[in-house]
Amino acid sequence: MSGDLGAEVVVRAADQALRKHSQLELLLVGDQKELQGHVTRIVGDEPRLTIVHASEVVEMSDSPVDAMRKKKDSSMRVAINLVKEGRAQACVSAGNTGALMGTAKFVLKMLPGIDRPAIITELPAKGGTLHMLDLGANTLCTADHLFQFAVMGSIVTEDITGIRNPRVALLNIGAEDTKGNDTVKDAAAMLNASSLNYVGFIEGSALFSGKADVVVTDGFTGNVALKTMEGTVGLAAHYLRRAFTRNLFSKFQAVLARPVLKHLKGRMDPREYNGATLVGLNGIVVKSHGSADSYAFLHAITTAVVEVQKQVPEQIGKLLQKEAA
Repeated sequence: MSGDLGAEVVVRAADQALRKHSQLELLLVGDQKELQGHVTRIVGDEPRLTIVHASEVVEMSDSPVDAMRKKKDSSMRVAINLVKEGRAQACVSAGNTGALMGTAKFVLKMLPGIDRPAIITELPAKGGTLHMLDLGANTLCTADHLFQFAVMGSIVTEDITGIRNPRVALLNIGAEDTKGNDTVKDAAAMLNASSLNYVGFIEGSALFSGKADVVVTDGFTGNVALKTMEGTVGLAAHYLRRAFTRNLFSKFQAVLARPVLKHLKGRMDPREYNGATLVGLNGIVVKSHGSADSYAFLHAITTAVVEVQKQVPEQIGKLLQKEAA
């Protein structure tokens, strides 16, 4: 109910998801009257879709504490409760990230052996994609936290991409073993001694080089890196538009280059990578971008579907037990 574009976007994505996944059942949580109007107009009579009423909405301006204490019948809280109760296997939300993280952690609790949840998402890279975490949940991290992030990132990446034994790297100010602070050096030592496919440090300039499938960092650095990437893509698009609209000749060149530009746009389309998972929880919670349209929200739903099918939390728990043995 609290996405930037309103509930209609979610209903349209739900309709597309039900068509795409024949075994999927969806619970739409929110205002019964508003949701029913959208469902009647967009979806029609669909037995695999059920509306669950919630009388409150967590606003983007609400603090995580207020969301948990004062809005216990919010669509976000009710949806996460459904996962806790076993009525749903995953929750997908485009709402307030802090409130979603805080509520999910409070209701679902953490997996044994995991201290903190982390935010992981898929990003484009040479030859494929990479998964990066943490992207904002934890601004201060210990070496143990980074190691736990690496375990969780390895599981998610293998399940989502199908890459067996994905390559894990630590984001650092240099690729040499002598570079970095004690935290990343200690985390590197732990990863070197583990069964994970650790490939060493990676610099920011090499993130998209295809040298790693999983990149691990603290939430402060990860969030800054992610926002920098988004800004860089926007800047490149700005200059491309200016270059192709300077004069009549450049406009003609734009027409000739349209197939290439269309391919590039599809490869870099942020909607294709929408859906960041809150890993480490005793349940599956996927965060959609607040401004996601129906196509982007569909991708977030699909991410949740795959993680349910692969039983991601259970896999993370088993790998952690293996590493601790």
